[in-house]
Amino acid sequence: MAKVTKQMALDYHKYPRPGKIEVIPTKPYATQADLALAYSPGVAYPCLEIQEAPEKAYDYTDKGNLVAVISNGTAVLGLGDIGALAGKPVMEGKALLFKIFAGLDCYDIEVDEKDPEKFISIVKALGPTFGGINLEDIKAPECFEIETRLKAEMDIPVMHDDQHGTAIISAAGLLNALEIQGKRIEDVKLVVNGAGAAAVSCTKLYIALGVKKENVVMCDSKGVISDKRTDLNPQKAFFATSRPLSSLAEAMKDADVFLGLSVKDVVTPEMVKSMAPRPIVFALANPDPEIAYEVATSVRPDIIMATGRSDYPNQINNVLGFPYIFRGALDCGATEINETMKIYAVRAIAEIAKLPVPQVVNAAYGRANLKFGREYIIPTPFDPRLLTAVSPAVARGAMESGVARRPIGDWAAYDEKLLRLKGNDRKFTRRLNEAARCNPKRVVFAEANTDNMLRAATIAAADGLCIPILLGNEEMIEKRAVRLGLDISGIEIVNLRHDREAARREKYAEKLSEKRQRQGENFESALDKMFDRNYFGMMMVENGDADAFIAGTRAANNKTGIIAREVIGMKDGISHFATMHVLETTKGTYFLADTMINGNADEETLMDITRLTADAVKFFAHDPVMAMVSYSNFGSNEEPECTKVHKVVERMHEEFPELPIDGEMQINYALNSAVRDKVFPFNKLMGKEVNTLVFPNLSAANAAYRLMLEMGVGESIGPIQMGLKKPVHFINVDADVRDILNLIAVAVLDAAVLDNKC
Repeated sequence: MAKVTKQMALDYHKYPRPGKIEVIPTKPYATQADLALAYSPGVAYPCLEIQEAPEKAYDYTDKGNLVAVISNGTAVLGLGDIGALAGKPVMEGKALLFKIFAGLDCYDIEVDEKDPEKFISIVKALGPTFGGINLEDIKAPECFEIETRLKAEMDIPVMHDDQHGTAIISAAGLLNALEIQGKRIEDVKLVVNGAGAAAVSCTKLYIALGVKKENVVMCDSKGVISDKRTDLNPQKAFFATSRPLSSLAEAMKDADVFLGLSVKDVVTPEMVKSMAPRPIVFALANPDPEIAYEVATSVRPDIIMATGRSDYPNQINNVLGFPYIFRGALDCGATEINETMKIYAVRAIAEIAKLPVPQVVNAAYGRANLKFGREYIIPTPFDPRLLTAVSPAVARGAMESGVARRPIGDWAAYDEKLLRLKGNDRKFTRRLNEAARCNPKRVVFAEANTDNMLRAATIAAADGLCIPILLGNEEMIEKRAVRLGLDISGIEIVNLRHDREAARREKYAEKLSEKRQRQGENFESALDKMFDRNYFGMMMVENGDADAFIAGTRAANNKTGIIAREVIGMKDGISHFATMHVLETTKGTYFLADTMINGNADEETLMDITRLTADAVKFFAHDPVMAMVSYSNFGSNEEPECTKVHKVVERMHEEFPELPIDGEMQINYALNSAVRDKVFPFNKLMGKEVNTLVFPNLSAANAAYRLMLEMGVGESIGPIQMGLKKPVHFINVDADVRDILNLIAVAVLDAAVLDNKC
């Protein structure tokens, strides 16, 4: 991750406009008729409907999708009591997380009031506006009273995330850690260091899951919370132990589980050594845990350890929970977030860690086979399955406990709704970038002498997305960087004309001539090619001197693809390679192929494109539902192009009968499942929403995605290369910087997966 400086953070919050959130209309407003419906006189009708039946507010307003993040700024992150106004950037950030992870609209509300009674009255008065309230950064012990009272006196979900978010995520990790360590929750001895809001909530949830209260020892800054102490508030007194213990060191002896929500370095190696066999340590003080990960794991090889940090395994991160918990609670009209709902969330999160890990997550961790075990007891924050697993679980918990006012009846439709939300707000793009930053690779840029490519390479270096290598003339690139105001210090530049490692050209030429000697290549011709940036850059990847290559092109179906065939070659079992674009739209995420390489594809080429696309969609942790697109429907036209698509569909049905794919069909039937299923009830996509479109030729695919982008329909990622043996990707030299950055992320993950397979 790139180092965050003060100026970087201030500029991020100030430009291009102050703050991190905005309000965007969801209804037409261009005409006088639109405005008459939006405001007076049309607005009177839904007002009267709501007056007569208050529950209709969920039908006619955004209440059912609207959360408030409310704070008085008394316990802001690690900053303490900085006041309501100073805490506003944090609350805006929390509002942003609600939107990008769960599609929930969110207002941040900073209340300049420390008196609990007055604060409670203010929040209660705001109740009609919102579907749920996330209390944030309110100090203990006032936070306990505030949350308890608001939950009892309001009819919408209220949750203090500082308490319950950590509790839910850590509880999921605890269940899995106990399973791996072979321990029963009702038998374990638990030591908790810290007695603030999060520690109290975590411990209570662990008890609800089966930990016995008499097996819990909680410590604060004064030592063990004992029934002999007279300085305990009600929250601490609940956990007072009668055991004759006075220090954390004494409590740790023979303990099975340690939970730390306190300060760094309070736990010593000797304390960890004294724990029971196969111990579990959750050291969650941030940014530095109660004991360093390396220290704890070195003294106890049998340990399972979690921290709050992203640079160690098993990060306990609240973002795994709160967006999806509120999503599920609001979607079923829950009146509260209760213990049953939290436990359902815990078990859903825990279960995800036991499922096969998507390749993009493996790539982020730099692992070939990340799987349920000591270093993977909870899913990562960018696991795309959280939304569709946790939100339904929470809704089911609300219905089971009788607090759902609008129970969900059609779970298939609800799943489809959540799947569509995955395409909103650049979730797919954001997850790719997060994953790539976890495992940056060396990426060669062929066209570093163009403005946008150089901008993208510089941003990617500063952001920790990759380690760029620029091909070109040093002096020209440096002058361009000065003109653009870019800092390229520390970025490697390779000048093909006088490469510092002059022997590298000869080495590459010799290897290329050996590889292609039966295709007429000799050393002299190969040496000439090493002055071409595409040949040289691809040979860097082929020889392990770089991990991925970004080629700049001027048009689709160009000579760069031919060079890639010569230098890199095809994957086994594939005769053609192709490209795919991912489009994030308000309706969901769509995959389109082939958008750049194969012109008028014949049947065999189209077959390879289809197979590669199905695999690529799975790589990105989506289940492909594929439509083979044409201007014909299921054999209605017998012209060669339609017949070609028809035959490919037949072959896919024979060879991959489990894959949801059908066609040939027109685009309107592909994307409108209700009409398709009514008109063609025999289709093999019955009841499914298509997310993958394979076009019969390059012209159709290229025009389709470019038209969608120019019309502002969505965000683009690609073209993503499919079928070459190594990570070589192509993009138009005139592409936007953001598009190039998206492709860099894909190239880095592609390279990470290749490393894992080697």
